[in-house]
Amino acid sequence: MAAELKPPTGTATPPPFRIDQKLHQILYSPASRPTLEALPEPEVLPEPPYPIHPDPQPMSKKEYQKLNAIRTWKTWGSPYFKSLYHRGELRPIIPYLFTEWKCNLDCHYCWSYNNKVKGMTEDVAKRSIDWLHSIGSRVLALMGGEPLLRPKFIHKIVYYSAKNDIFVYLPTNGRLMKPDVVDRLGDAGIATVNLAVDSVKDRKALPKALEPIRHYVDYLVKRQHHYGYTVMFNINITRINIEDVKELTLIAHDMGIATDYHINETPMTEQTHFKHLDENSTYLTPEDWPKVDELLDWLDAKRHQEGYKMVNQSKHMRDMKDLMRGEVPPWKCRAGQSSLIIRTDGTLAPCFPMYSATHDWGTIENPKFEVAQLDEMKKECSKHCLSTCNYILAYCYDTKRVLKWITKQAMNGFRGSIDTIQ
Repeated sequence: MAAELKPPTGTATPPPFRIDQKLHQILYSPASRPTLEALPEPEVLPEPPYPIHPDPQPMSKKEYQKLNAIRTWKTWGSPYFKSLYHRGELRPIIPYLFTEWKCNLDCHYCWSYNNKVKGMTEDVAKRSIDWLHSIGSRVLALMGGEPLLRPKFIHKIVYYSAKNDIFVYLPTNGRLMKPDVVDRLGDAGIATVNLAVDSVKDRKALPKALEPIRHYVDYLVKRQHHYGYTVMFNINITRINIEDVKELTLIAHDMGIATDYHINETPMTEQTHFKHLDENSTYLTPEDWPKVDELLDWLDAKRHQEGYKMVNQSKHMRDMKDLMRGEVPPWKCRAGQSSLIIRTDGTLAPCFPMYSATHDWGTIENPKFEVAQLDEMKKECSKHCLSTCNYILAYCYDTKRVLKWITKQAMNGFRGSIDTIQ
């Protein structure tokens, strides 16, 4: 059994990891990770020309929607159907490229950064993009840490990827998203910017706040119809930001952008560098559960009754209630099959919680994912995880559901749906 979370009132001091101890020992065996084989001459990314579009004019709503519809089909739709045809092959729909494991902020719930880890090199980045392209992937999510610690590096990655018809998705806390950075990434072909914001005003435990970056956000939203990218808020639900979540949802709706939600979680696997495990004010406690239940119901009602654009499906929100109580219903996670992560050194892992694991899943150009090993691992870890992207992928790989959804969309003129899963 996983270590049980029994926090004191007001704060949470959870165990160092949530998964079964036996599984944890296997994933953190003494065997070291593999090393990416060096090339005789390191690869380099091409220098992006700028500006490619000297004076981009705002698109009409119809032009904007058409651009994103075509891009979505080429980079998500077509690769998805090809992956169904090539079921026995590794063809990730959503690969994540961790260009950094450093960050400029210190959110007290976040263990996914370490400022002692060197960032990704151009050699690893270019080889990763080329390898993913060769196996049929057409989406690239840039991850961290904070990717914009090196904006010129990200500019190169976006340009090289977009030139090869890859949909580039950028999560960022927005603190370094200056107007010039927005214009350069938009000009290079960025497809989606996912702003991680947890509160309206800046605070020590939750520094990913909207107020300090509001002028950057306004510019980002204003320019999206000039370059064709989309914008969304990514919001983590903690014990100290319930009202902020509501306010941020309303602000996003007023801006005409979508939202995505997560339940705050303690580390699934041990993170020896993480310094905020003890007495953490952001971790949810049993006394918070009713308030979070009410919040999730409020969010779902906003989506269904008022048409708010949200990534999370209704069932996902319902399952979040189980997640914060310690265990979620069984679901077929696609990590290591339809998604994967590439660490800063070019080694592979199936998902975020496994970033620090020493298990050998191979490297770019030489993956070693084994379905049997992944399935056995997920019997335990999927009870304590509810990754939004992998949850959606699990839904998509049920062919009957997808055909039903396509039929519904066709009847609706492919104008979009707000009730993907009921």
